[in-house]
Amino acid sequence: MTQAPPRLPAPALDRLPRLTAVLAADAAEHDRHATFPYPGVAAVHEAGLLTATVGERFGGPGHGLADTVRILRALGAGDPAVALVTAMTLFTHAAQARSGHWPEDAYEQLLHTASNRPVLVNALRVEPELGSPVRGGLPATVARRRDDHWELTGHKIFSTGAEALGWMLVWARTDETPTRVGSFLVRGGAEGVTVLPTWDHVGLRASRSDDVLLDRVRVPLGHVAGLAGPGAGGGRDVVGGAWNALGLTALYLGVARAAQHWLTGFLHQRTPTALGAPLASLPRFQTAVGEIDTALGGAERLVRALAEDVDGGDPTAAEQAAGAKVLGTRAAVGAVEQALALTGNHGLTYHNPLQRHLRDVLCSRVHTPQDDMSLLAAGRAALGPVPPLTESN
Repeated sequence: MTQAPPRLPAPALDRLPRLTAVLAADAAEHDRHATFPYPGVAAVHEAGLLTATVGERFGGPGHGLADTVRILRALGAGDPAVALVTAMTLFTHAAQARSGHWPEDAYEQLLHTASNRPVLVNALRVEPELGSPVRGGLPATVARRRDDHWELTGHKIFSTGAEALGWMLVWARTDETPTRVGSFLVRGGAEGVTVLPTWDHVGLRASRSDDVLLDRVRVPLGHVAGLAGPGAGGGRDVVGGAWNALGLTALYLGVARAAQHWLTGFLHQRTPTALGAPLASLPRFQTAVGEIDTALGGAERLVRALAEDVDGGDPTAAEQAAGAKVLGTRAAVGAVEQALALTGNHGLTYHNPLQRHLRDVLCSRVHTPQDDMSLLAAGRAALGPVPPLTESN
């Protein structure tokens, strides 16, 4: 870096339980009104967590995936909307630490701003016609080359935290022949950027994953990451995929733990007249809570162990991360659904948080990698090469 590294706040991992409580205190209100949780993001910044994965060569603490899953599980238990925008920012810094795709001057700007206030970063990739790019296809968003800049025009959807982003990594194609694709670095609030308040979701309502319109947005020529021909770039980023899969799974396991916490309190407090004792005293409820605790504990241990191995450079662990997401998110969803079954109408009442935890945890299914793609890849790998058909087949 050309400037002296900024003084980034030291991550306070010991404050995670306190931070979970701070986020949880406002989560219901932000969910009810679908308002972005700015105070929660500020609290995460003050704890030094938004920049925890900035690489040491950039003046950061360089925390790895194991610490990141710990952070995201705690934040997810407090407010998953805050956790999700934090996750996208942490993943971006971790990718920069690994590959250094960002142009130096742009990353310097980001870090110097982040030393003083929260700076959220997210990749804007999904489009109305294309859907998720992980399933193939080229973006409709176009970058046109001008004399000294690119001119970016397009429409992105499901842009988590759109109104609060400091930087947007906009996936687009060039108008060249042959075309190239890459992530164009756009400052939040830049001229030509419009955030449309379209987000009206069942879960993660406070994440404000709105649409973003880009109308001839100017981007400096050098402010592009990974610009290359379609299919170029040396194959998929297995380590980056592991960060995404394990980090997001940890987030939703945090949601499920919050649901379990409310459930245990409810079972201790709920004393039906006919029983004359709390529901927590009944073996049926004890067994059910034990099943929830065992499922979540196993999933947490799996995610933690794989994250530690990814940090250690184990390629097998990175490959297994997608499967861990299937197991972990299914455990999280199942735990909250079981808690709901145990509490009945109480669990579906708006002044109780269980219905919110259920709505939020269901969002785990839509994140990349989705279950069908993870299981397809695992099945193909397990089957190995398909032998040619013969008469005996």
